[in-house]
Amino acid sequence: MNLAVVGMIAGMALAFAGYFGGFGAFLLVAALGAIGFVAGRFLEGDLQPGEFFRSRGDRRG
Repeated sequence: MNLAVVGMIAGMALAFAGYFGGFGAFLLVAALGAIGFVAGRFLEGDLQPGEFFRSRGDRRG
């Protein structure tokens, strides 16, 4: 699936959550989507756990 289709599906999910569940449901879906995105990037090997905890001055690799 290309990124445009994935973005469209995510936008539709957020729209349904906002419409039927209110703003709280919208925020919950957005937060869980972001967590799922980061977890997927970890599983694909695009991100390493150390990238979140390294200081800006430490440029290894």
